Amino acid sequence: MPDQTTKTVAPYKQKKGEAYMNPKQLEHFRNVLNSIKLGLGQDIDRAVHTMQDEATVFADPNDRASQESDMSLELRNRDRERKLIKNIDKMIARIDANEYGYCDKCGIEIGLNRLEARPTATLCIDCKTLDEIREKQVAK
Repeated sequence: MPDQTTKTVAPYKQKKGEAYMNPKQLEHFRNVLNSIKLGLGQDIDRAVHTMQDEATVFADPNDRASQESDMSLELRNRDRERKLIKNIDKMIARIDANEYGYCDKCGIEIGLNRLEARPTATLCIDCKTLDEIREKQVAK
């Protein structure tokens, strides 16, 4: 998801001895998140226009079913993107509150590399790994 749009913002190069989540880093991640949000908004607008343009009533039931299936898939994707936009807004609010970059569970630093890979991460790698292990155990 975010990988395609984060390419517009170059990865942050941490300087030796630099404090974690300093104003430069926070501004960098704000730019990354806003870039993703802008890209998603453009995708949603483009999809809406495409769906409106392609809204055709087919006489053939197979064509109609295929079109409905395509539109259903498109709507699910747009819903996923809408949820990601809400999540991005939450992350930007966390930046404003100086809470961005710290694990929700244990409070330690999430890490710049993890945030570059997934700017909406709210858990450090250890807590996320434990969550995934628990999910697998519950699913069995």
